[in-house]
Amino acid sequence: MKRNYYKYISLALLIVSLGSCKKFLEEKPSNFLRPGFTITSSKEAQALVNGCYTNLSGLATGQPASYGGNTYNLMEFMTGKANSDLGQTGFNTFLSLTYGTTSFYVDTWWQQMYLGIGATNNALSSLSNMDPTVMPDSAKKNMLAQAHALRALYYFYLVRLYGAVPKVTDVPKDLNLNLPRTPAKAIYDSIIIPDLLFAESSTLRWQDNTGYLSKGAIDAILADVYLTYAGAAINGGNQYYAESAKRSKAVIDNGGYSLFPNYTDMINPGNKNKGEFIFQVQYAASANVTNPLVPLTVPNYSGISKYADEYGSVWPTDQFIASFPAGDKRTQEKQFFYTSYASIKTNTPVVFKNHYIYKWFDSTAIRNTAKADLNYTLYRLADVYLLYAEASNRAEGSPNSDAIKYVNAIRARASLTPIGAMSQSDFEHEVWLERYFELCFENKMWFDMIRTKKVHNDVSGNWDDFVGHRTVFNATFTANQLLFPLPKKETDINPKLLPNNPGF
Repeated sequence: MKRNYYKYISLALLIVSLGSCKKFLEEKPSNFLRPGFTITSSKEAQALVNGCYTNLSGLATGQPASYGGNTYNLMEFMTGKANSDLGQTGFNTFLSLTYGTTSFYVDTWWQQMYLGIGATNNALSSLSNMDPTVMPDSAKKNMLAQAHALRALYYFYLVRLYGAVPKVTDVPKDLNLNLPRTPAKAIYDSIIIPDLLFAESSTLRWQDNTGYLSKGAIDAILADVYLTYAGAAINGGNQYYAESAKRSKAVIDNGGYSLFPNYTDMINPGNKNKGEFIFQVQYAASANVTNPLVPLTVPNYSGISKYADEYGSVWPTDQFIASFPAGDKRTQEKQFFYTSYASIKTNTPVVFKNHYIYKWFDSTAIRNTAKADLNYTLYRLADVYLLYAEASNRAEGSPNSDAIKYVNAIRARASLTPIGAMSQSDFEHEVWLERYFELCFENKMWFDMIRTKKVHNDVSGNWDDFVGHRTVFNATFTANQLLFPLPKKETDINPKLLPNNPGF
């Protein structure tokens, strides 16, 4: 990995724009870049930009006071297509849909996203006020583009999780942080989309294998944002399907990205930020910044790894595995899942009772170092193929030849036969199903469910309405599941956040 921002992390000011500020204020940092300081060098400017990336790790961060609980778990537990070896991860409350304002993950997601927003606001403020002699305007705009795009990404997660949220676009000047909620559509219209369009107008490289945002990554995010905006809960209209298709087609046509020939190429640390990968959260074993999903998904107490803790925190239900088409390569051993592995002590096979996720299997970390060097992928080309297929089908009223071609490329890698001409509805269902199978356990499925308000029934094979869908755990989705509750610790501090979301 060529990216070097790890050495700058301690220089970057990460502030919580909302909620708990006490801990930050009690610390006595000696090398932070404080709000309002004057940038005097390109190194200081780069440190601020690097700080904007740091809280991307919050997408998979460990949950405080939880054994084997990470923010990543929430999006998988909610689908009803994941099981867990660990009841203490809060799994049972999500299995039964009895979670509430104090449940695991709900507050951690909020905190981590607003930490990222705080860092981006700080960078935008300082970079905007920077003396023009410090660096050329083009370099400054590219730095601003990264901060804008990352702020948009943090807000994109927030509005999908919580709906209306406080709008924070400036560095707080005091501790009066009690802001009301702004409707999700207004957040899209005033922050998410404008920030991404600003970033799109920059001169960033089209593809970047160092881990920084590229123009290709920005268009991938825009494609996702516009598709989401067009669907529930914003219902923006058909024009936004066209905007989504335009961005995803640009990612495909402008080159720089290609599907990996093999699924296992995605778990080769040597392929980070290359090939199929468009944008990833960066981890580096050499810097002791390691991917937490590797031990998280190793079968609990299986004895196959060097990790002191093997969590088995998330694994697929039998019904989900059975829903894949016959002959799908993704369900073959050690492709997307695995059912046995050699004991670290005896080197004899350990056979598991369930399928476990192989997408986060770093063999060097598992067998030797216990330091995972895999990145966490936010966007890859297969995702963008399917974004284009869905958006263009909606925008044009039927699938075009490119949309069918991209779906067939994904099916070909899975050893499935190609599809032919289909109706708009049948093709859309095919695309949704490919998203379920291809992007499973990448924190995509839950957002697809609430965006489409449809859920694939793994037992019947039908597409159920979201409201009324009964999971294999005998829990039924209601409209209350479309948004998570705002954390109690936030509403206690800031009553302007109330009323909470429906059902909470």
